[in-house]
Amino acid sequence: MGYIDNILFAVLLAVGFGFFISNVKKLIRNIKLGQDVDRSDNKGERWANMARVALGQSKMVKRPIAAILHIIVYVGFIIINIELLEIIIDGLFGTHRVFAFMGTAYNVLIGAFEILAILVLVAVITFLVRRNIIKLKRFIHNDLKGWPKSDANYILYFEIVLMALFLLMNAADFTLQQRGAPHFIQAGSFPVSQFVAPVFNSISTETLLILERVFWWMHIAGILIFMNYLYFSKHLHILLAFPNTYFADLNPLGKFDNLESVTKEVKLMMDPNADPFAAPAGDADAAPAKFGASDVQDLNWVQLLNAYTCTECGRCTSSCPANITGKKLSPRKIMMDTRDRLEEVGKNIDANKGVFVADNKTLLNDYITPEELWACTSCNACVEECPVNISPLSIIMDMRRYLVMEQSAAPMSLNAMMTNVENNGAPWQYSQQDRLNWKNEN
Repeated sequence: MGYIDNILFAVLLAVGFGFFISNVKKLIRNIKLGQDVDRSDNKGERWANMARVALGQSKMVKRPIAAILHIIVYVGFIIINIELLEIIIDGLFGTHRVFAFMGTAYNVLIGAFEILAILVLVAVITFLVRRNIIKLKRFIHNDLKGWPKSDANYILYFEIVLMALFLLMNAADFTLQQRGAPHFIQAGSFPVSQFVAPVFNSISTETLLILERVFWWMHIAGILIFMNYLYFSKHLHILLAFPNTYFADLNPLGKFDNLESVTKEVKLMMDPNADPFAAPAGDADAAPAKFGASDVQDLNWVQLLNAYTCTECGRCTSSCPANITGKKLSPRKIMMDTRDRLEEVGKNIDANKGVFVADNKTLLNDYITPEELWACTSCNACVEECPVNISPLSIIMDMRRYLVMEQSAAPMSLNAMMTNVENNGAPWQYSQQDRLNWKNEN
């Protein structure tokens, strides 16, 4: 009977990590639905970019209040969960505070964890106030109606509960140590929970032993639930910010890639030795390459990684000149829509035994409208503002390409300009012979 707790803990751990691994595999599968793009160059610069932006959070400091609060939550939550290693060992082998042999170092660690826990609580409560009482504009935007707004609050509630359970668990442990309860050795420093401990003074040792175990089980179960909730929430950026910043585009902002198929066509046209009647190289039965993107499968895998990494913080939208002036475009919505459509495609594949069955829906029109795409000024403000190097603009430009090159569906002003370039070699409606007529005017 003494091993039942350990067995139950092992089962809980296996289920929690098993479900997490299953979701990670699904996540990787969905990202790989995107087109291939090579981001294996400049490894040193990529590692530096990841260390600076994802680990160092260098782009967060542009808004110092949010940056300080976020860093507290980020550092506190990650470091506190180092204790998870001790909890796992204790749960599997029936030990208690297995790392207590570290002595003073252990006391310092537990004390630091507690101070960070109370700082995380303060920061998270501040975040809740900013979202729900002060109601900062970027948090009450219509992008965040429904689930996205609830999701942000659920995450904050989760963190409050986990930090509270951590402190209650330690407070109960501290009280049991003071009472000399068996199995509860004198270990750890409790600068915060010692002030919570008096609430247990009137409780018997037998009841407190049960309460301590309840807090302990709820804490580990809460961590496992939160870990698996990540896949369904905007908090997935905790995991994906690192690969996203590593694989980010290192080219200067404003530099766009050329379509390979168009580049080959132009080179063929410019080659005086090329045979214009020769059959194109490659698979004759292969479907012609699509110009631009109309659905998530047409985007590259880094863009799909971007969609999953989006924190929905709204910095991009709050800095977008089109959105500020009342246009329909919201860069945050572009990323959220891309993720929603990608999830829909993934569920379609799951439901059809690994094969995507056409559902007569696309990212373009069903999720993102041409009006949104053409409102973009391509100024790169959204890319510059994103704290984890997401590029909504790259998705917008690829979808514009599809509208122009596949559907000839550009706005009239752009169509007129492109017709003039094609006919006159310039954006204006004057022929080349008339360009210098202005010099003859009085």
